[in-house]
Amino acid sequence: MRLAILGAGDVGRSVTDLAGEYGHEVVAIADSTSAAVDADGIAVADVLERKAGGEALGIRDPEAVFETEYDVLVEATPTTLDDAEPGFSHVRRAFEADRHVVLANKGPVAERYAELRALEAESAGSIRFEATVGGAIPVLSTIEDCTPQAVTAVRGVLNGTANFILTRMAAEGLDYEHVLAEAQDLGVAEADPTFDVDGTDAALKFVILANVLADGGFELDDATVEGIQTIPGSALELAAEDGRTIRLIGEATRDGVRVAPRLVAKNGALAVSGTRNIVQIETRNAGSLHSSGRGAGGPETATAVLSDIGRLPSL
Repeated sequence: MRLAILGAGDVGRSVTDLAGEYGHEVVAIADSTSAAVDADGIAVADVLERKAGGEALGIRDPEAVFETEYDVLVEATPTTLDDAEPGFSHVRRAFEADRHVVLANKGPVAERYAELRALEAESAGSIRFEATVGGAIPVLSTIEDCTPQAVTAVRGVLNGTANFILTRMAAEGLDYEHVLAEAQDLGVAEADPTFDVDGTDAALKFVILANVLADGGFELDDATVEGIQTIPGSALELAAEDGRTIRLIGEATRDGVRVAPRLVAKNGALAVSGTRNIVQIETRNAGSLHSSGRGAGGPETATAVLSDIGRLPSL
């Protein structure tokens, strides 16, 4: 497949770097200011070296991405809420040109799911979005294999930053602010960690899962969300005395989405440590299925994008 990539952050760069290993060719990549475009395939190493050096990706305007011949648009720009722009408009333009779309951007799927599906129905292209949920963890493809109708609920830990903080608080008896500062020093938490620690990031992922299960009907505003900022270290100590710990757990069903700190068995499946994520898929016919792994990171998320591309039909 010929790939056009929007977004040159960790995920976009990793997809560009790894595409050749999966048998694909990158014909365009753009960030917010410039683009490298070549119908015969861009010089990946050169483009990535320029980006790493703080130079422009190329000499073309980002708009040029849509003017080249491509098979799949990889939308890896930052997630935005409410109207999910500009990601949603990028998807629409690709569908109007009868191209496939693979999303790493959560916004369009969480906030405008029904509109995405309507655009897809009118296009020769298809949309896939495994990378919007669990990084390298094959959550959506597992649901697809089981069929969404046979899945009754999906729950788990889908934010590595919050999980790292809770793990360190429990292990070292430290308070939230101390561990947050440590996480920021290590690069595990952003300078502004709000999106992670208040539960928004996890909620977006579980809204996407609810939309898949129910074939739409959910947005972020429909989720009940509680973060980890007010959890005292003493709560984790008390939980440990009872053989339990606290994790930021999300749950998606056809009835709704809830994300909140919950007590879980200290040695149970949901008590993953550090930045690891875990998803528990409840099914009518196959029981409870568990998948765990890295839920974020450039190369990890890129593998989900590239696996999605491999599942697309030829145009």
